[in-house]
Amino acid sequence: MATKTTKKEAPKAEAAEAEKPAAKGKKVAAPKSGDKPNALQKPLQPSPELGAIVGTKPIPRGEVVSKVWEYIRSNSLQNPENKREILADEKLKKVFGKDKATMFEMNKYLAQHLK
Repeated sequence: MATKTTKKEAPKAEAAEAEKPAAKGKKVAAPKSGDKPNALQKPLQPSPELGAIVGTKPIPRGEVVSKVWEYIRSNSLQNPENKREILADEKLKKVFGKDKATMFEMNKYLAQHLK
């Protein structure tokens, strides 16, 4: 026996379906000139150790992560057997404080070198 939907349930289901396609294609708007930047857009000053890799001028956190990944890839510092592991060279040892770090730990160490 098929279940009937009540009149109260039908509009809710239709409204939920109508909202899904609109939300799926929605893009995040760029901040306006007067808006306060969010945490990823706010320029931060890198420490001297991190500055040796990304530069000494204040830059947003997202760009710091991108530049560190650029450095890691250009110097072949990913473990070939485990791509999630970063094998630190002399510059990265100063930032990480150890010889190896996972890509998940990297942001924790980078945060300690950004003000």
